[in-house]
Amino acid sequence: MSQNIFHEATTRGHASHGWLDSFHTFSFAGYHNPERVHFGALRVLNDDTVSGGEGFGRHPHDNMEIISIVLDGALEHKDSMGNTQAMPAGEVQVMSAGTGVAHSEYNHNKDRKVKFLQIWIFPDERNVTPRYDQKMFDAAERKNQLQTLVSPVHNDDNGLKIHQNAWIYRTDLDAGKAIDLTLKRPESGLYAFLINGNVKINGQEMRTRDGFGITDTDTIHIEALGASDLLLLEVPVR
Repeated sequence: MSQNIFHEATTRGHASHGWLDSFHTFSFAGYHNPERVHFGALRVLNDDTVSGGEGFGRHPHDNMEIISIVLDGALEHKDSMGNTQAMPAGEVQVMSAGTGVAHSEYNHNKDRKVKFLQIWIFPDERNVTPRYDQKMFDAAERKNQLQTLVSPVHNDDNGLKIHQNAWIYRTDLDAGKAIDLTLKRPESGLYAFLINGNVKINGQEMRTRDGFGITDTDTIHIEALGASDLLLLEVPVR
């Protein structure tokens, strides 16, 4: 029997710093909820909006897989590995922090906000050599189907690679459409985050920015009650 945990959008942690408006699905910075520290290997899921020209100054990370998904505007990334990139909406970035890396993230534009999701996943191997990658994903290729954004380093597919047995999918569903997802590993659970819309997953209705974690089942049934943009994260939970 599946074990489920539902996180309504309005129950997330929230921080407003003027230039930054951030919602935290899991405990982060000044927000701590002992019942919402992580979902298996999924440690952070932040929903960030950054004002024009503003951003996060240079700061360090280690032993974490960090994924950024740009939803609107453009995000500028600089790191100690020598990467300097601007990422428009639809682009995804991965960074394996490994033995240690420093980076900054800024709104690339002065005249509009940037909105992006930042995800942290615990790695399955510590102290790897830091690495960085990014890729634009065609929105047409997730229309009423699953599009793989992120997958393990040993997988031969189109996903950006991380050091964990985790997969991140995105799908853009028309109202009335339904799809099924079979988890790849018995150790996995699924965390669903609804970017926009209205869906029902294994009987649980979700609305914009709701989150839903599912464990102890290998089959996920998704029904779109309205046009919906959905992120699905398969991660180890045991």
